[in-house]
Amino acid sequence: MYTPKLRLQNKVAIVIGAGCVGPGWGNGRAIAVRFAQEGARVFAVDRNADAMAETAEMIREFGGEFTQHIADVTDSSQIAALVDACLAKYGTIDILINNVGGPLPGGPVALSEDNWHQQLDINLTYVFLTCKYVLPIMEAKGSGAIVNIASISGIRFSGAAQVGYAASKAGVIQFGRVVAVEYAKKGVRINTVLPGQLHTPLVDKILARTQADGDLDSLLKRRQARIPMPFTGDGRDTANAALFLASDEARFITGTELIVDGGMTAKCD
Repeated sequence: MYTPKLRLQNKVAIVIGAGCVGPGWGNGRAIAVRFAQEGARVFAVDRNADAMAETAEMIREFGGEFTQHIADVTDSSQIAALVDACLAKYGTIDILINNVGGPLPGGPVALSEDNWHQQLDINLTYVFLTCKYVLPIMEAKGSGAIVNIASISGIRFSGAAQVGYAASKAGVIQFGRVVAVEYAKKGVRINTVLPGQLHTPLVDKILARTQADGDLDSLLKRRQARIPMPFTGDGRDTANAALFLASDEARFITGTELIVDGGMTAKCD
C-alpha cells in the first residue's frame, strides 16, 4: 500500500510569531500546527509564553514536535540567540517563517516619528535580521526555504490610512525578491505570502479596540462584503500557502508572492 510522505518530514522550521492573542486560528499558530502535522520539528518563537501555550498543546495532542523559545525579534541579539538555540537543539535550520507584525493608524502627519520607526522594526527590520543570521546556515548546507508573511496592504490601498504598515509590508515584498535572486544559485528559496482581510483573533482584538460603537459583528460583515468569495479566510489559509512554498513541491518557485485574499486584490474598486 502506498503511504504518502509527510511534506516536511524531519525538517526543522523556525516559526517567528507562533503565538496567538486568543482562541482561534492566527497565522503563526496555524503555521506552527500545520507544519508539525506535516512532520516538521517546529522551533516556535514568540515574545509571550502564554500566547504559545495553546499552540503547543495543539501540537502535542497529535504527537508533533514543538520547542518553545521566548524572544523579542526587534532585538538583534535575541535573534542571534534564538538561532543559536535552534542549532543547539536540532543541529540545522531548513525553514524560516517570518510572521510578526501589526498596523498602527495614521498617515505621515498623524503618525508619530517614533511609531513610524516602530512599524519598520516590527514589520520589516526583523525580517532583515532573521535572514542575516539564518541565511549563512542555509547557504552552507546548500538548501533552505524562507517564507515571509506580508500583507495585501503592501500592494494596494486597504481603505485605512496606515502608511507605516503599508510601506513596511511593501518593503518585505521587495526584500524577498532581491534576496531570492541573490541566493537562487545557493540553494535557498525566498517567497512571500500576502494575506488579505482574514478573520483572526488579532483582528478581533484590534477591531474591538477601534470600533467606537462596539458592534464587532457589523464591522466583520462590512469586511466580508469587500471579499469576492462568500466567506472570510483565517490563519489556516495563510498556513497552507506557507506550507506549499516551504515544501519541495515549490522547488522551482522563488522571488515571488502568493496572495491569499479571496479575490480582493483582483477587484478594481
